[in-house]
Amino acid sequence: MFISTVEENQAQPYQMAFFVILPSILLSGFIFPREAMPAVMYYLGFLMPLTYFLDILRGIILRGAGLTHLWPNALALVAFGVVILTLSAARFQKRLA
Repeated sequence: MFISTVEENQAQPYQMAFFVILPSILLSGFIFPREAMPAVMYYLGFLMPLTYFLDILRGIILRGAGLTHLWPNALALVAFGVVILTLSAARFQKRLA
């Protein structure tokens, strides 16, 4: 949603989304284990919401963990959502062209 407020036409957000999605997949631990990454890449992974989502997903599917064990990751996802939604609302401008 934030990308859509930055770009000027409908095609640009699709292209810009690749610059967000690809690093998210590579740095979140979805493909490669985060523990095997260099320290800089490991800590950059904490800036990706997908990292926290994958931790929640693995906790539920593999361990059957509940919200009592996964609340720090859920809280991080809520914080990401609030920040992105706030930035998107602040940048939104209705334009008729």
